[in-house]
Amino acid sequence: MTAAPAYHPSQAGRPDPAGAPRRRRRPAALTIAAALLLTGCSDAGGDQLQVVENPERAAAASSPATTEKPTGRVVPADGDVTAVAAADGTLAAALTGQDAVQLYDLGRLGAEPRTVSLPGEVTSLRAIDGDIVATMPDAGAFARIDAAVAEADVVELDGAPTGVAAHGDRTLVALRDAKAVQVLDADDRPLRTIRGELYSADDVLVGDGDALVLDRLRTAAFSVDVTDATIGEGLRAGQGAAQATTDEYGRVLVTDARNGALLAFDTEPLLLRQRHPVDGGAYGIAYDSRRHLAWVTLTERNEVVGYDVRGGQPEEKFRLPTVRQPDSVTVDERTSQVVIGSAAGEGIQVITP
Repeated sequence: MTAAPAYHPSQAGRPDPAGAPRRRRRPAALTIAAALLLTGCSDAGGDQLQVVENPERAAAASSPATTEKPTGRVVPADGDVTAVAAADGTLAAALTGQDAVQLYDLGRLGAEPRTVSLPGEVTSLRAIDGDIVATMPDAGAFARIDAAVAEADVVELDGAPTGVAAHGDRTLVALRDAKAVQVLDADDRPLRTIRGELYSADDVLVGDGDALVLDRLRTAAFSVDVTDATIGEGLRAGQGAAQATTDEYGRVLVTDARNGALLAFDTEPLLLRQRHPVDGGAYGIAYDSRRHLAWVTLTERNEVVGYDVRGGQPEEKFRLPTVRQPDSVTVDERTSQVVIGSAAGEGIQVITP
C-alpha cells in the first residue's frame, strides 16, 4: 500500500503561514481513487475497512525501563497519567482511578497542583477555546474546566462521551458505545444525533470547519456532515488508529500504533495526504501551531519526536528521551512547552525545546 503523493499543505488550498485561507475544491474522482487505494488493502472480506475479524482498539506498546535522563523537568504525579492538556499556561492532568483533574501552573512547576473534582474518571483531555474539556464516559458526561478559577461546568449526556470538538457555536461529542456523534447547541442542548456505519465513535475532530470521526475499532476515519446529519465516506487509518489532533492547515493528524506511522488527513473531501513511517511505538500526539511541529511519543523507546509538517513529508527536528510509558502529550500554545504524562507512575515531564 502506497501513500498519496507528497505535497505542501498550501497546495490543498490551505493557508501557508503568511497567506490567506482559501476554500479548496477537489474532483470527486480523486477522493474515490484514494478510497479504493486504502480499502483495497483490507483482508477482512465483506467489510472493506475492517482490519481483522474481531477488532480491538490499538493500545500503546509497553515501555522498557528508562536508560536516559528525561529532557527538561519531571514533576511528580500521584499515579499513572492517562491524559494531559494545556491552555494559557495551565496544565491539566488526569490520573488513573481519580474522579478529578489536577491543574499545574506551567510557570511555577514547584507549586502544588489544584484539584478539580468531577463525577467520573477522565479518559481524555483537550483544550478548546481556552477551556480544558474532559470526557468521562463511565459517568456519561463531559466537563469544561475554567483553569483560571479551577471550576468545572459538567454536561450530562445519554451516552459515553470519548471526544469533544467545537464546530462553530455548536459542540460535537463522540459517543463511543452509541456509535454516533451528538450535536449540541450553544447552550449544550442536544440538537441531533448522527449515526452511520461505525463500529465505535472514539473521537471527533474539526479541521477547517469540516468534521471527522475516528473509529478506533475499525481503525478508520469517517467524514461527518453536520448540516445533513450523516456519516459520509470512510478511509482506513492505518492498522491501529490511536490518538489524533489537528494542525493549522485544517488537517487531522493520526498515529498508527500498530504499523508505526503518522497519518495526515484532509477533511473535505476526506483524503489521506501523508503517511510517514514512525518506528518505536508511535502513540501520543500533539501539535504546536506556532512552530508547525507535530510531537509524537514513542512508547517502545521512551522518546518523543518533533516533526515539522509544513513540507511534503514530515521532517524530524527533535528526538528527546522521556519518562517511561509516555502515552500522553500536549503543547502549551503560549510557550511551546511540550508536556508528557507517564502512564507508569514516573510523573509529568515538561520540555522547553
